[in-house]
Amino acid sequence: MPKILYVEDDPNLGFVTKDNLELEGYEIVHFQDGKEAWKSFSKEKYDLCLLDVMLPELDGFSLAEKIRKQNLHIPIIFLTAKTMQEDRIAGLKIGGDDYVTKPFSIEELSLRIKIFLKRKEVSKVVGGVDNWNIGLYSFDYQQLTLQSTTKTEQLTHREAEVLKFLCERKNQVIKRDEILTAIWGRDDYFLGRSLDVFVTRLRKMLAEDTSIKIENVHGIGFRFAC
Repeated sequence: MPKILYVEDDPNLGFVTKDNLELEGYEIVHFQDGKEAWKSFSKEKYDLCLLDVMLPELDGFSLAEKIRKQNLHIPIIFLTAKTMQEDRIAGLKIGGDDYVTKPFSIEELSLRIKIFLKRKEVSKVVGGVDNWNIGLYSFDYQQLTLQSTTKTEQLTHREAEVLKFLCERKNQVIKRDEILTAIWGRDDYFLGRSLDVFVTRLRKMLAEDTSIKIENVHGIGFRFAC
């Protein structure tokens, strides 16, 4: 049974969401503040984190940053207010995998959870090609590392997914919506802005080898040339 860390300070919403997700077959551990949730995460093993942004003691973004330092693989889904558009982008930039806007339906939330847990299992079982030589670099998808002769970069799970997607399509024009749908499950303006952040980070990590380029293809997407 997948175990989910759920942090929501609204007791009514928390009760209803927890109850419904448990009916879907998940073990839900619910906290109303970020500090207590962090204590639990430090001791227990979870399969996914579901975090409200506005939390007492320790807000959802700060909690996610702490979680990411300890675990690069676990999926993190933020629950954000519909009006807080910048929150969505900020959450994705600091290592969140997705967001669900309030008010949300249990069906939508459950679907997002299933998508991430399924990908996690497929990654363990199937994997596919997990190691690439990219110019001066060696990229290990499973270990989330990008290594050159001078240094080793530790990638987040999302950075590794984007780089793997590019490696599988070297020297091809890749549409933005193709990347977003494959990695996030949908094409979305805010996710698109987050993708740009990941691409910028990857460019910096690969800058030591000037023959490697992640080129913008205007109005379409990217080309990974190496």
